[in-house]
Amino acid sequence: MKTFKTRHQFYLPDDLSEKLEALAGAPGSSKTAIMTAAFRAWLERRGSTELDERFGARLDRLSRADEQLARKLDFVAEALGAFVQHQLTMTAHQPPFEAETGQLGLQRYRKFVEFVAQRLARPDQSPVAAAIVAQESTSG
Repeated sequence: MKTFKTRHQFYLPDDLSEKLEALAGAPGSSKTAIMTAAFRAWLERRGSTELDERFGARLDRLSRADEQLARKLDFVAEALGAFVQHQLTMTAHQPPFEAETGQLGLQRYRKFVEFVAQRLARPDQSPVAAAIVAQESTSG
């Protein structure tokens, strides 16, 4: 009967041999299972560099944060693009502004900036923030 395993013969120092015997003495364990797990762990560790072990998890976290930031930035850019397109379409054939109209526009712009600042201070009331949170919860 084929076992899909290859028999190996090797020598261990006496101290390691005693430790292996002690570990294999526990119920449900065998020398083969212990040696297989140890050898597999050693090979996997040798396959990765020390830098990967040290910084891999941190780099993964930073990559995920970068992806989330990119999604948010894409959303903001798309919203701004749609707004600009709308404004340019709606105001394409209007006459030039008078001085009073320019002042009114400046006042409205300042109110708009204050409004955005208030919204940023309270993200729980922002539909944009709610949409981003909803997108993150469905993708992550």
